[in-house]
Amino acid sequence: MDKMDVLLRQKAPSGLIGWKEEEEMALALGLSLHETEGRLLAQGVLPRRYQRNAKSITREEQCRLFQSRVAVIGCGGLGGYLLEELARLGIGSISAWDYDNFAEHNLNRQLLAEIDSIGQSKVETAAKRVQAINPAVKFQAFNRPFAAGEGEDLLAGHQVVVDALDSIPVRKMLAAVCQRMSLPLVHGAIAGWCGQLCTQFPGEDSLEIIYRNSSQEQGAESKQGVLAFAPAVVASLQAAEVVKILLGRGELLRKRLLFFNLLDMEFEVLDL
Repeated sequence: MDKMDVLLRQKAPSGLIGWKEEEEMALALGLSLHETEGRLLAQGVLPRRYQRNAKSITREEQCRLFQSRVAVIGCGGLGGYLLEELARLGIGSISAWDYDNFAEHNLNRQLLAEIDSIGQSKVETAAKRVQAINPAVKFQAFNRPFAAGEGEDLLAGHQVVVDALDSIPVRKMLAAVCQRMSLPLVHGAIAGWCGQLCTQFPGEDSLEIIYRNSSQEQGAESKQGVLAFAPAVVASLQAAEVVKILLGRGELLRKRLLFFNLLDMEFEVLDL
């Protein structure tokens, strides 16, 4: 019986392990929290942080989520909620891009924005938040714009990319990069009371269709503003799409655009 088995009998006799015990095990084994959690999940031991996931996904699926790498491009309105939810779900490795700093006008809708974070880097604030929520997550913060050449190198090894941008040209560029790299892209956009999302797989042209006739730099958000609940709704739906892609379950919004207007409480799915 190796040291890991001995520790599991002591600290997780029921197949569940608390955070304090997980930290103690990492220290005893001389491993990082990320490595320790990966070993625990591989042996069917479930951290109590994920206990409420277990009614909807299996322990094997929880392990698969932890072994996954997801990239979130943008840490503002959509990105803040996405990072929060992905970390709580137990996605094991997350990369995030943003070169902006928080300003007062972000406070109405961006989850990571606080009075004390005004003027601070969005992506570095995101890194601190993920660490506070789930220290076992391996988080890479890129405090710079997403660029095609460099981005392709840095996206290597990821399974899913999430569009949390507000720039239409950068969004189109990201879609082209994902096509070249054969990566699924989960798109989301918000404006006022409204939002939209779709999932584009390699070989599909959903983003090209959506923005084919658009010559604008910024999305409709720049004219209509955004209310606090719109990014929360879209980001939650994007997070669900990410999990379905990683687990190979459910029906995805492929070649379809989900559009909603929360003022009229209307939801519509359009074929692309």
